Amino acid sequence: MIPPKPAARSDKVSLWRYMQLFRKDILSAQPQRLYRAWMAEFRTPFFRSYLVNQPELLDLVLKERPMDFPKSGRVNEGLRPLLGRSVFVTNGAEWQRQRRIIDPAFEGGRLRDTYPAMWAAAQAAVQRMERHVGQTIDVEPETSHVAADVIFRTLFTIPIEHEIASQVFHEFRAYQRSQPIVNLAAFIPMPKWMPRFFSRETKDSARLIRSLITRLTADRMAAIQQGTAPDDLATKIMTTADPETGETFTTEEMVDQVAIFFLAGHETSASALAWTLYLMALYPEWQDRVASEAAALESGDFSEVSKLKISRDVFREALRLYPPVPMMVRETVQPECLRDRTAPKGSQIVLSPFHLHRHERLWDNPDAFDPERSKTEEGRTSARCAYMPFSAGPRVCTGAGFAMVEGVLILSMLLRHFRFEAIDSEVPIPVAHLTLRSANGIHLKITRR
Repeated sequence: MIPPKPAARSDKVSLWRYMQLFRKDILSAQPQRLYRAWMAEFRTPFFRSYLVNQPELLDLVLKERPMDFPKSGRVNEGLRPLLGRSVFVTNGAEWQRQRRIIDPAFEGGRLRDTYPAMWAAAQAAVQRMERHVGQTIDVEPETSHVAADVIFRTLFTIPIEHEIASQVFHEFRAYQRSQPIVNLAAFIPMPKWMPRFFSRETKDSARLIRSLITRLTADRMAAIQQGTAPDDLATKIMTTADPETGETFTTEEMVDQVAIFFLAGHETSASALAWTLYLMALYPEWQDRVASEAAALESGDFSEVSKLKISRDVFREALRLYPPVPMMVRETVQPECLRDRTAPKGSQIVLSPFHLHRHERLWDNPDAFDPERSKTEEGRTSARCAYMPFSAGPRVCTGAGFAMVEGVLILSMLLRHFRFEAIDSEVPIPVAHLTLRSANGIHLKITRR
């Protein structure tokens, strides 16, 4: 049985048809040949775009000369009202300064400190899931709930039930419904001063989310000054000075960063966990192996995570098949020679983990679910050059280690207590906007183990 993937479009379509497909779903707007091509060029009247899969080109863009391929602002146009100048959208010296302040909060030793909050969020998720025993539910709202809970517990030491946290979660869902990730400016170059024509609902939701985060951030700033702040991620980030300038984030800058922590951290974790639960329902023999292994989770001690080897292999394979961020876009700052073509300055360089992770020339049986592939030499070789669910190089996701602990823990906790069964009539349809979700939800039957 092969897990579902988006249907590819016809190889040649008009620009108008491509824009229609792109706004509906980024992945199904792409041709089948991208699963075999080392590079593909797309031309529009406004810019050129190059999707690259060749490992050597990926290394060039992400690792060898990353500053020559800054993040493109086009695909982030739809997020502008919410994200401000967060680390997700900045480049150059501004981005480097932000990472110098943020990265220490996510170093290996800090994972141990945040683990109790993850454990509490996982236990709360088990209690909520208990209410659905015997029912068939869409698990995506449930994974969104627990992912948001983890963010608030680790950042601000408050559960999702906290008044402000609950409001942020509610308003973020409204923001998602009102604003697709792909804005008109993703296709047509527009100066920064030109209005982006966001809907009133989008602007109102973004304004409310930012005002709520500002309240949390201002309260934390006051607690830091009074010496009463808890030792969580927000405190760590807000008290870390840039080693080069000695400056810390202002309240406004911290609001930008919290917005992206919630948006990216919550969205990607929710997507990854939902698809992993679906794969477990599709392959019950693997589900049982993860559940048996999860018996090691007893005390809530961080050391227990190292025993969850099967769960980690399963989660890694789920990230290969369903990378939460299916596409990333960089931009050339000068003409570049890519294979046998010259990419002009301002060209879009598309990196697609979804196509790379299923590339027919890089993976054996690429569309199959096989958590043991990492144990073969071929699998390890492919993983080294063609696996990047968290990007790679200097711009690798700062929360990658955090996400791997969070996902493995919550998956194991849920499967220890419940069995998830796939519904034959409800096959999820992968679609990509900001993250990879299902167009029709992921409906699974829940029973108690």
